[in-house]
Amino acid sequence: MSTSRDVIHWILTSPLYRLDDAQCHHAKRCLIDLIGVAAGATDTALAEHARRYVRVQHAGDRPLLFASSTASATGVALHGAWLIDALDAHDGQVLTKGHAGVAILPGLLALPEIEQVSGRDFLGLLVMGYEIATRAGIALHASSPDYHTSGAWNALGVAAVTARLKGLAPAQLEHALGIAEFYGPRSQMMRCIDHPTMLKDGSGWGAQAGVAATLLADDGFTGAPAVTLCDEQQAAVWGDLGRRDYLSEQYFKAYPVCRWAQPAVEAVLAIPAAERQVENIERIEITTFHEARRLHTIAPTTTEQAQYSLPWSVACALDRGTIDVAAISRDLGDDDLVALSRRVTITECDDYNAHFPAERWASATLHLRDGRRIQSPAMEARGNPHNPLSDDEIAAKFQALASPVLGARANEIEEVVGTLETRPIGDLLRLLGQP
Repeated sequence: MSTSRDVIHWILTSPLYRLDDAQCHHAKRCLIDLIGVAAGATDTALAEHARRYVRVQHAGDRPLLFASSTASATGVALHGAWLIDALDAHDGQVLTKGHAGVAILPGLLALPEIEQVSGRDFLGLLVMGYEIATRAGIALHASSPDYHTSGAWNALGVAAVTARLKGLAPAQLEHALGIAEFYGPRSQMMRCIDHPTMLKDGSGWGAQAGVAATLLADDGFTGAPAVTLCDEQQAAVWGDLGRRDYLSEQYFKAYPVCRWAQPAVEAVLAIPAAERQVENIERIEITTFHEARRLHTIAPTTTEQAQYSLPWSVACALDRGTIDVAAISRDLGDDDLVALSRRVTITECDDYNAHFPAERWASATLHLRDGRRIQSPAMEARGNPHNPLSDDEIAAKFQALASPVLGARANEIEEVVGTLETRPIGDLLRLLGQP
């Protein structure tokens, strides 16, 4: 499969129900993780801004994810992706240097047509969205000299699945993909790394652009061909569509902070607990790759600054043995964590740089007050396909994020997602309303 016509045919005709056991399992892992992250993010400042904005500027009758309000289809997509992005604990893929599911799930929830599909077909649409978005991301990174946020390419995945939902014709889908690519936010990712704000990874605008592209194309609006899809130099990216499952190559985060900070977290936690007592540490030296070194905020005052701070992440890991939602929200400004964060220094390593983005590495050296140096092994983040989080760990993460917000409903969601391929989608949709 190497032409845009082939890809469009695959999007419009692939049997959604024909998932093998592995695809179904991976899709449900992604789905429960995304839902948990969305629930856990409902109390963030960004979530409140998102709710207020779409209620007023995107008025409509579609229900918002974990909110009492409604909005238009584009508003639901924008709000849902902003919500998931707010906590920064969602899945991703190394070659895209970004995230697909954060936009795909809200895009699917945006349209009323989703209420008519089966649970199994819903999972099939989710898989389709990951496959299209991931390939679009790889193609964009290969063809553009700048590092764009995920919204620049996950918009195409949203356009694909919403076009399938609405039954667009091949020519309309071609326009929808072109519109999504053209209007998707080609925002520079490293600007948000250097200056962490609520802009995040552009996925809110990507989800919105993808839904808008389908609605526009359905109405006869035209778009230029999608370069990431039609460029002959990117044919190899699309050539294995239907044979290689990028869904199974997504990683899952163990902590609600930037993926680039997590190898350093694992490095300090790999040092025996008796050797990393906080009161004995004079300095923490982290060696990692260039992009992670730019996560440089020392004393974050906002959730966004904390999520994009390697020193803060390392300090939380050393002090608490983990990084939880409290560490990036209500515990900001904790004197002990700030003091520990100030002891972190970051240097980059040519070898680690050479392995990025396919691999992300870090090592840690603790300089103790008694003069000793304790060295960690080189570590990657947990949750990659070769060192995955187990199903039990994914479930525990979901409960840790969702239960404080949803109470007993979290157990219902977990049960429904676990058997979604045998259920109507309404069993899940009714559980995604106001906490």
